[in-house]
Amino acid sequence: MSIIKHPEQRVGVFIDTQNLYHSAKNIYHARVNFGNVLKDALAGRRLVRARAYAVTTESGEEKGFFEALTKLGVEMRTKDLQIFSGGAKKADWDVGLAVDAITASPKLDTVILLTGDGDFVPLVQYLQVHGGCQVEVVSFGRSSSQRLKDASDDFLDLDNDPKRYLINYRPPRRGFGARTRAADTPEEDADVA
Repeated sequence: MSIIKHPEQRVGVFIDTQNLYHSAKNIYHARVNFGNVLKDALAGRRLVRARAYAVTTESGEEKGFFEALTKLGVEMRTKDLQIFSGGAKKADWDVGLAVDAITASPKLDTVILLTGDGDFVPLVQYLQVHGGCQVEVVSFGRSSSQRLKDASDDFLDLDNDPKRYLINYRPPRRGFGARTRAADTPEEDADVA
């Protein structure tokens, strides 16, 4: 399918914040430059809604990050980290993100998902078939599900220009003593959140 991007296209962006955060941290030891990611993902098109889904911690250290996203025009959706009696922790926004994308889809031409999580393949397919939307995925290719990339109408691989899409990015050193990272070879459907 040929991808169409024009200035009047109505776009909704849905950000799996934990997925991108952990990908950047684990692969590059850096943070995501969401300003550049959003600018390139939109490609001059009309933003109707941008939402980021995140988990709050007891320390509140993420407050500055949330404020920075809000200044970019991104609505924050947050929930507290659940800690169960056995010590297990749960922090998942997959259903909330999917419901919001489906609910918004009648007012959108394009849905952009910022995630590499293969669990979103059924959402992509639903939005394409029932929502009539073009669905684009933006993520770090090395930590993204191949099935998700294949299902999308377009995939923007942030690995192609880490200097642009990361804050505090330092290229890996080459030659004697250079270390290798296990994260360079993720499993097919890696879910780093």
